[in-house]
Amino acid sequence: MADTDCGKGVQQPEPGIRVKIEAKQLIRRFDDYLALDRVSLEVEDGELVALLGPSGSGKTTLLRLIGGLDYPDSGSVLFQGRDATHLPIQQRRVGFVFQHYALFRHMTVFKNIAFGLEILPFRRRPTPAVIRSRVRELLRLVQLDGFENRLPAQLSGGQRQRIALARALAIDPRILLLDEPFGALDAKVRHELRAWLRSLQRELKITTLFVTHDQEEALELADRVVVMNNARIEQIGTPVEISTEPSTTFVADFLRKSSPTF
Repeated sequence: MADTDCGKGVQQPEPGIRVKIEAKQLIRRFDDYLALDRVSLEVEDGELVALLGPSGSGKTTLLRLIGGLDYPDSGSVLFQGRDATHLPIQQRRVGFVFQHYALFRHMTVFKNIAFGLEILPFRRRPTPAVIRSRVRELLRLVQLDGFENRLPAQLSGGQRQRIALARALAIDPRILLLDEPFGALDAKVRHELRAWLRSLQRELKITTLFVTHDQEEALELADRVVVMNNARIEQIGTPVEISTEPSTTFVADFLRKSSPTF
């Protein structure tokens, strides 16, 4: 994926380096509401892990603490063994993709993808030529060559989500975090994008954590699934383990209720 020219202007990850995520005993309260209750999790480098559970179970809060969008009341977050608990978001080298794309509506596809590079500090900012090359490379990667001059309103939902992913990848993140990335799409497009994302993640080998309440999505995409409920982790396992050997009554009931075929 990497453009060899990018190294001239942008600080790149060291060749072959991926990132293991460790969350240790994380607690997060919002006034009297306990959003995370001593949650611990390890995501291996290059692994794709799904956070699965009902609304309010703590999935997005955990994602935000790992990404630096919020900070825990106690506990720690480590990247490759180094404490990143209070590291500013801009130093974490994390790419985000959200449910509703979060694209800038007044900007072209090109400007949306280039945004993260163009706001880098001057010494780390690539030249305009390098940015153009990087954007073209990413458009090819997400299979949207020739779309650089369109506005988000001129794209389908699936195309907008691919552009959101390209923008997240523009900074060469070492970690990719996705929060309900396909929730706003219809079933056919969701199915197509899930297969495409899984193939892309395997190719890029980026450590990836994604939030979903859709068990089919979690079981189809993930190397491992983390089932959450009431601010805690109920079970961690492979898709086969989760679907055939639920370890708690909640996990069994949640899978049964959310899938008529379970």
